[in-house]
Amino acid sequence: MNQRNLHDIVDLFVIGGGINGCGIARDAVGRGLSVELAEMNDLASATSSASTKLFHGGLRYLEYFEIRLVREALIERETLLKAMPHISWPMRFVLPYHKDMRFDTDTPTSKLLSIVMPWMKGRRPAWLIRFGLFLYDNLGGRQILKGTTSLSLAGTPEGAPLQDRFEKAYEYSDCWIEDSRLVVLNARDAQARGAKINVRTKVVSAEQVDGLWEITLEPKGLPRRVVRARMLVNAGGPWVEDIIRNTVRINATEGVRLVRGSHIVTPKLYDHDKCYFFQGEDGRIIFTIPYETDFTLIGTTDAEHTDVSQKPVCTPEEQAYLVEFASKYLKTPVTTDDIVWTYSGVRPLYDDGATSATAATRDYVLKVDESAGAPILNIFGGKITTYRRLAENAFKKIAPFFPNAGGPWTAGVPMPGGDFPVDGVADLQASLTAQYPFLTERWAARLVKAYGLDAFEVLGDAKTESDLGQPFGATLTEREVIWLVQKEFARSAEDIVWRRSKLGLRLSKDEIEMLDAWLAKAPVMSSQQDAV
Repeated sequence: MNQRNLHDIVDLFVIGGGINGCGIARDAVGRGLSVELAEMNDLASATSSASTKLFHGGLRYLEYFEIRLVREALIERETLLKAMPHISWPMRFVLPYHKDMRFDTDTPTSKLLSIVMPWMKGRRPAWLIRFGLFLYDNLGGRQILKGTTSLSLAGTPEGAPLQDRFEKAYEYSDCWIEDSRLVVLNARDAQARGAKINVRTKVVSAEQVDGLWEITLEPKGLPRRVVRARMLVNAGGPWVEDIIRNTVRINATEGVRLVRGSHIVTPKLYDHDKCYFFQGEDGRIIFTIPYETDFTLIGTTDAEHTDVSQKPVCTPEEQAYLVEFASKYLKTPVTTDDIVWTYSGVRPLYDDGATSATAATRDYVLKVDESAGAPILNIFGGKITTYRRLAENAFKKIAPFFPNAGGPWTAGVPMPGGDFPVDGVADLQASLTAQYPFLTERWAARLVKAYGLDAFEVLGDAKTESDLGQPFGATLTEREVIWLVQKEFARSAEDIVWRRSKLGLRLSKDEIEMLDAWLAKAPVMSSQQDAV
């Protein structure tokens, strides 16, 4: 896109290219507002690419009586699933039961049961778990996802990886989501509808001048420029407080509690495609999830993270905690030597004064501040499952300043590449391999689950594998890389192999360096820099 004239004024300027920022930008531009967004790094480069990759209601939040949050998330699972069947799909979760399962002592449910059933001494009774799953099945009005069933573990594929002491389990439904791809697709759709998306562009300052925000931007490698906006949205995630204090310099009483969630990835621990929901004797829970065909994802932790400027990492202590936790359930113990990759993200939870990181609310809080003269909407908290509803509720706060804006529209509107049935992935893959017979089954599956219908555009007029240009390894080719740069805002090998895909699990260090070297010299990169 061409650089906007300094004298132009946008309706809404969004700071932050995570899921909340991109979701709000898409929602707002679709209602007729002019929108610009700036992200200081890559899209989804922080919290939004470091989730547990689930669209879920949050079964354990029922213990905190967060019924509205759980219900909203449960309803959203199927709304989102229909809009993006290429990057989201149903998964079944197996919850093994044993008599030593315990509550987190901070939960309202635990405190209540300690009064009415003190002999349980903090243990979770089976009837209570089943009641929670009954609520989980029925709060959200399921139409696609299967309900809860009881499962005998003896002699079953689900029981095979588990220690013999586990005889019974409950099985329920939630959904997988490719989190960083979700962010990119929201940004792509927002751009297609007229929003300007700036990556690697830092917001240096934002000042109120004559009832408007004057926002100074610093694009990487380019001169600073100024944008004027009628309203500002602070979707900075972990940096939301820093933006309030140091970028826009206003006083606000709300704050965030930074909680680090870490995950580990190991070689595949079992053969079936279901997940496990493990509950510890300390009241915490973790998931083990089939990941990228050949791996298992294990997480997450809840640890306080005090310094937003400190990059979150999965500490040795967290790695040890996760492998020890999983090993209490699995027949074959997991060790830290099995870990092939780790990642960690900081959740910017609304600071509600909870006594522990685990107990802090996962709900979001939206606050408009007009103390500077021009309005700013600050976004606190949120979870990936409810990002679309957060955007709709954010617009309720924005709407009074733009009375001519349109109404809600995003429910049921497919994401780029996602305009096909929820159960249509196999048919789409068959169509792709029929048109491009040089694709292997695994290659075609990867492309469909990344791009959906857009996979045909990625491959274009290719008749043979060599038509796709330079190979970079693990089925990544020059033509796909060009698509990711031109259409999906990628600028580096890290963007491509860890956020637009997870091919970093399969590529060698030398192959990733070769990709970075190619990008540094590629003419396509120069044209993208010119478009910032």
